[in-house]
Amino acid sequence: MKIVFAADPFALSLRKAIVEHLKSKGYEVVDYGASEENTEIPYFDSCVKACEALQRGEAERGILLCGTGMGMNQIANRFEGVRAAVVESVFAAKMCRAINDSNVLCMGAMIWGDWMACEAVDVFLNTKLGDGLEDLKEFLEEAAKKVAKINP
Repeated sequence: MKIVFAADPFALSLRKAIVEHLKSKGYEVVDYGASEENTEIPYFDSCVKACEALQRGEAERGILLCGTGMGMNQIANRFEGVRAAVVESVFAAKMCRAINDSNVLCMGAMIWGDWMACEAVDVFLNTKLGDGLEDLKEFLEEAAKKVAKINP
């Protein structure tokens, strides 16, 4: 699976841990954010590049990191076809996929530790719509179709 990724300068430490984790699991990571070599890329620029790549179909999922995750989330959800969720627990990372079929995970470096963030990423990448909610699967599939038609 190919993943678009972006982190701002606040999230460089968490970025390193997650990117290394993803690569060790065989994921292809296309990174549009700040790095140790280039710390000047703000969240609003890197988020736009990552979401545009997702819109073009260059990846299946996205992971965005900033101080709280909220700035990235607000920008990401302005893009058609992007369903971003800012999460603060592994459970929320699972539920944003199982209930809402989110395709972008937003997390805050001020909130997450490396190990737990990698666990949330794994859950996010391996959960499908309706997982663990089989009794609601038909409802969730119909809800996803109706939500996709809502145009602000």
